[in-house]
Amino acid sequence: MALLIDDNCTSCDACPSVCPNDAISTGDPIYVIDPFKCTECVGGHDEPQCKLVCPADCIVPNPDYSESPDELMAKYESLHG
Repeated sequence: MALLIDDNCTSCDACPSVCPNDAISTGDPIYVIDPFKCTECVGGHDEPQCKLVCPADCIVPNPDYSESPDELMAKYESLHG
């Protein structure tokens, strides 16, 4: 399941640099996560790095994108060759 950033985002700049898939970008007015790039860090780390660094605790599961760990790993592999 991809993650999303809710309205509690303070645009603190902590999350984009830790994403191994470059899935986080500047939105208007808050950051956004590209669900086609987000693997919840499967393949790169043991847990979502954006959630670890987020001081606003505003990164939550995206209910529109339900994926198994195997699907997330396949997505990671397709992004990183």
